[in-house]
Amino acid sequence: MITELAKGVYWVGVVDWDLRHFHGHELSTHRGSTYNAYLVLDEKAALIDTVWSPFAEQLLSNVRELCDPAKLDYVVANHAEVDHSGALPAVMRAAPQATLVVSPRGRESLEGHYHEPWSFRTVRTGDRLSLGAVELAFLEAPMLHWPDSMFTYLAGRAILMPNDAFGQHYATAYRFNDQVDREELYEEARKYYANILTPFGKLVAKKIDELLALGLPIEMIAPSHGVIWRQDPLQIVHQYREWAAQKPEPRATIVFDTMWEATRRMAEAIGRGLGAAGVPYRLFHMAVSDRNDVLTEIFRSRAVILGSPTLNNGVLPTLAPILEDLRGLKFQNKIGAAFGSYGWSGESVKRIEEHLERCGIPLAAPGVAAKWQPGPADLQKCEELGRAVAAAVLAP
Repeated sequence: MITELAKGVYWVGVVDWDLRHFHGHELSTHRGSTYNAYLVLDEKAALIDTVWSPFAEQLLSNVRELCDPAKLDYVVANHAEVDHSGALPAVMRAAPQATLVVSPRGRESLEGHYHEPWSFRTVRTGDRLSLGAVELAFLEAPMLHWPDSMFTYLAGRAILMPNDAFGQHYATAYRFNDQVDREELYEEARKYYANILTPFGKLVAKKIDELLALGLPIEMIAPSHGVIWRQDPLQIVHQYREWAAQKPEPRATIVFDTMWEATRRMAEAIGRGLGAAGVPYRLFHMAVSDRNDVLTEIFRSRAVILGSPTLNNGVLPTLAPILEDLRGLKFQNKIGAAFGSYGWSGESVKRIEEHLERCGIPLAAPGVAAKWQPGPADLQKCEELGRAVAAAVLAP
């Protein structure tokens, strides 16, 4: 349903209730998503961002309820990734006279994606485009989260449209943050940040400082996914600043896989040690756990404790994606530990510890390895490992 945000400014996007994976199968989206596009009708008309290609006709149908797409003067592409630009070929066919407004890197990316002779206008930070009473102002935001990303600010309406920044994969019947469950909203916003934007934390903090220094009145923040922030809209900006600082909570995440329950028993004993020392924790069996949910919990936590039996002189394959993500997401201010069971060679604990050190995650305590099924002495060592990690978590 089309929603008016302010005089002459409309949400014309699409709610995707069925989406369960994003970026191919790289990111889980348990609550679906939205592809937000915004139509500004003034003396001139502009469409800001489009939608994923399967929903191109739905977008055009929404636009047609308000104006003939052929009368669009501008289409603004804040980001060239196909969930936002996929409908561009259909839109530009329907609006052949429209100028496509992009960042310099955005033009490079869109030409590479679509190979179309569109009429481009490249803009940089500080450039402005008048539509009449509304003026569009542009702010480049490289690596939030692609090099081409930029923000569009609607002067005269005090609305910031930052594309992927401040968004969530969250399908709802409503468009605004004050209409939805706040706990769900923040859960999805944190998951989005943790799994996508974490490596760019320094750039996020710098861009937020730049944005706030402009002193722009902001009555709404309208991202490209999820709900629009209209009630205390800067709350999500300040939350991003906190997330960018990567100051984790005093808690732990235990991640493991197991073949014959030995490593599970060790994981549970480590948890008992953490709990007895007053540190909350969550335990994830990677054979049945969602990787992105686990990464979100690791993002929150001061400690990550990884366990696996030894297989082929290494770890079980289900642990490999988490290990790779620890490297790629560049989590900061973490401590780690390793544990595992083995029957013959027993390299898994060493492999995990080596990987943690490569990721810049110092070891809170030496790992624990148990041969065959852990006996009482092995489980006692696991509880002691939990207590040692807890002491490091709680240390001032």
